[in-house]
Amino acid sequence: MGTDYQQAREALGIRLRELRLTSPDGRLTGAELAERLGSGWTKSKVSKLENGKQTATTEELTAWAEATGHPEASDGLTAQLRGFESHIRSWRRQLASGHKPVQDALTAEHARTRVLTIWENSLVPGMVQTADYARHVFTRHSGLMQSPRDTEDAVRARIRRQEGLYEPGRRYRILLWEAALHARVCPPSVLAAQLDRLASVIGLDTVELGIVPFTASLKIYAGNGFWIYDERRVIVEDWHAELWLDDADTIATYLRVWNTLRESALYGADAHKTINAARRALDVG
Repeated sequence: MGTDYQQAREALGIRLRELRLTSPDGRLTGAELAERLGSGWTKSKVSKLENGKQTATTEELTAWAEATGHPEASDGLTAQLRGFESHIRSWRRQLASGHKPVQDALTAEHARTRVLTIWENSLVPGMVQTADYARHVFTRHSGLMQSPRDTEDAVRARIRRQEGLYEPGRRYRILLWEAALHARVCPPSVLAAQLDRLASVIGLDTVELGIVPFTASLKIYAGNGFWIYDERRVIVEDWHAELWLDDADTIATYLRVWNTLRESALYGADAHKTINAARRALDVG
């Protein structure tokens, strides 16, 4: 867990302790507060929250404010939580209700974005996925994360977002490592259809699609996939969480990475040839 995230969580814990110790009814012990909060609360949980060892939910923060006699502090606590959770969004918490809510959050980001800059090193990005390909990706991810399976709802949400590809005024700058064309995250027939779909977007005036081939001389290693929204926010996926990053220096770093990788990319007819070669290697009809 990142140092900035942990420091922010500890700062929230300090604020929670202040509220407990300044209750209008008199200073509360951890055990007394847990009793007031009721079912599911223990002295140990109170201690973990105050010492930054556990992250509270919005509902828990509201309950804490009320139980300590400071209901007016609820909004401030929630804002503090949003401030650091906007940076690290754990899959465990995000997927508690399945993949569709995650897709809906991304749809909101897409709706206010005019230029989307994408780097993917191992998967075809969601903006140009077929429904079958997306279905296999969601199924594998929910199995790994042991999350509720709402695959069809998630697929529909992702595919609907692709309507943006046909809206004038939008730009999608998509950059893929060639590995994404070969990754068998689905059956060969599904991957073949996905590669056909990928090739078909090369002619769209809203899409700039580049492929970094295996044979390219790389000025920087491939690294994680990331999405840059209007130079306003970067979203990076890792195994434990999504990182939502919005400080200017970090965004500038990711833009430099993307531009450096772009120098090794193939576009137009050359990109088309690379995609077709990957499809022929599947040996399907």
